[in-house]
Amino acid sequence: MSDSSSPPALLHLAVALDGAGRHPAAWREPGARAAELLTARYWAGLAAEAEAGLLDFVSFEDGLTLQCASPTGSDERTDRVRGRLDAVLTAARVAPLTRHIGLVPAVTATHTEPFHTSKAIATLDHVSRGRAGLWIQVSGLPHEARHFGRRTGPLDDAELHAEAADHVEVIRRLWDSWEDDAAIRDVATGRFVDRDKLHPIDFQGRHFSVRGPSITPRPPQGQPVVGACGDGETSYALIARSTDVGHVPAHDGAGTRAAVAAIRRAREATALAADPLHLFGDLTVYLDEDAPAAVARLERLDALAGLPYDGNRAAFTGSAGQLADLLLERRAAGLSGFLLRPGVIAHDLPAITRRLVPELQRRGAFRRAYEADTLRGLLGLDRPANRYAARAAA
Repeated sequence: MSDSSSPPALLHLAVALDGAGRHPAAWREPGARAAELLTARYWAGLAAEAEAGLLDFVSFEDGLTLQCASPTGSDERTDRVRGRLDAVLTAARVAPLTRHIGLVPAVTATHTEPFHTSKAIATLDHVSRGRAGLWIQVSGLPHEARHFGRRTGPLDDAELHAEAADHVEVIRRLWDSWEDDAAIRDVATGRFVDRDKLHPIDFQGRHFSVRGPSITPRPPQGQPVVGACGDGETSYALIARSTDVGHVPAHDGAGTRAAVAAIRRAREATALAADPLHLFGDLTVYLDEDAPAAVARLERLDALAGLPYDGNRAAFTGSAGQLADLLLERRAAGLSGFLLRPGVIAHDLPAITRRLVPELQRRGAFRRAYEADTLRGLLGLDRPANRYAARAAA
């Protein structure tokens, strides 16, 4: 029986990094370092700032075409950030420059082979010593599909997410295709690997047929953390079936509770029903000394952009104290953490790490030191057993 008088669990916090920030005019702000957006130094500095704030992880956004506000893939605008570095490679570059924070790059499952995703994220987990994650996303955009030429027509939303779930199942099996002690490295006997501990996965599904095993030994975490965003029933099904962390829009308390309840119901019907699932609120933030200053800054950014900000995500404008109030209130809706999107990275990322974090610490709601060396450890997730090793033992 749990002790009802025990304090609530500490919040988990992460930040989503993309360009100069979520707002389209962010690159024009003082300190935005627009000339450095495509440099390793820029991204390393952001990750270091997030790590100094003891955040659980940073995510790196990605896509398969130039950023665009138009569904056709061409808005012809020249006043927005266009172009980005590969998310997985950026995370790998940042990995040796950080020590504790999780690194979670986005991968579009729709046009990426799961074998490639598996070995890329396994490699990131090795070079970061157990701090890798994967943010799985889908794309039904025709202009993205035209880069690859392998589909005769677009998939509907349900099929896109079903394919992504198969993608995750394949990569999870590939991560397990090497047992933990498969690499012997015994110079005396001349045996580098025990072939009996490498397993074909023999996956046959509607979307993929993958023999295996992987070419990359099992990741240090066993299974790197998998996450996805949800904003509707099909994406909720993907979160429930395939992930360790789901991100849901934190527009309001009622909407958040409904999303959490829907995902929890869907989870109960899956093979992962007994496994922990973190649900994070997804929130764009503009932080200043007080609400009027934050609103004034957002209005100035909107004027630069030529139209009001509409990122199709929940947004907050106000002080760090007011944001702390909101996060603790939304936690009651069933969230265990939050993925914060800085409106302007140069301004709002330091506001998160240097104002919000101390405020939450003062309230006893956030860690004061890193308590684990892996991302799974930071999230309180056990290292899973290898499914194929268990079968061999039986």
